[in-house]
Amino acid sequence: MNAKPDGNQLPPEQQEMPLIEHLLELRNRLLKMVLAVLVCFAAIYPFANELYLWLSEPIRSLLPVGQTMIATDVTSPFFAPLKLALVLAVFAAIPIILYQLWSFIAPGLYAHEKRLAFPLLFTSVILFYAGAAFAYYVVFPLVFGFFTAIGPEGIVELPDITSYLNFVLKMFFAFGVAFEIPIATVLLILTGATTPADLAAKRPYVVVGCFIIGMLLTPPDIISQTLLAVPMWILFEIGILFGRLAKREVADPDSDEPAGE
Repeated sequence: MNAKPDGNQLPPEQQEMPLIEHLLELRNRLLKMVLAVLVCFAAIYPFANELYLWLSEPIRSLLPVGQTMIATDVTSPFFAPLKLALVLAVFAAIPIILYQLWSFIAPGLYAHEKRLAFPLLFTSVILFYAGAAFAYYVVFPLVFGFFTAIGPEGIVELPDITSYLNFVLKMFFAFGVAFEIPIATVLLILTGATTPADLAAKRPYVVVGCFIIGMLLTPPDIISQTLLAVPMWILFEIGILFGRLAKREVADPDSDEPAGE
């Protein structure tokens, strides 16, 4: 490649930016992220009560006839739906948030890095949503069915709306993060921290680790622990598979010039 006597001959996206311009660009991206969350919150909040009813359906459907959830705090009927609306706004804005992050870092990536980074970002969003959906549609009915069935006879179960919300948000986060295991595995392989062969050799330890993590992140029952540990192990195997494919992609001797438009 010919020498570049003048840095101004490079396309604008490949020219080096002063620190202040980087900080201003980062500030603008952060403001857009916050604005996206606020817009989503404004759209979601009017339906906060209905969304809470939808979120609590897995446990309300298992309560005996005539029993309902309760609010043990005077402010809970207001703050519980408000908190739910804010969390859902962040969830809904995740694609925009990641797009802003991508727009900030993409100009500095090489061509082969850019080919891999965007699919990884996109897949991480899908996997996080998939983990939350798995928790709601698969785990919650089984876990709440287990808890409501083993209670001592004569004890009336009246779940508190704030405690329930904190519990399900913790579960959403646990399963959403657990479903990111393929992304973490691929990144470990691409950065050279490990290899697919090394990870495969450590499979027995990974399986034990999955069950330990399931024990720490879920309630103390074997159902929810297993429902988190088994998908984590399967996703680990998927991560090894795609790590091998990504490693071949990086090994392909393409251009190492920063990716242009």
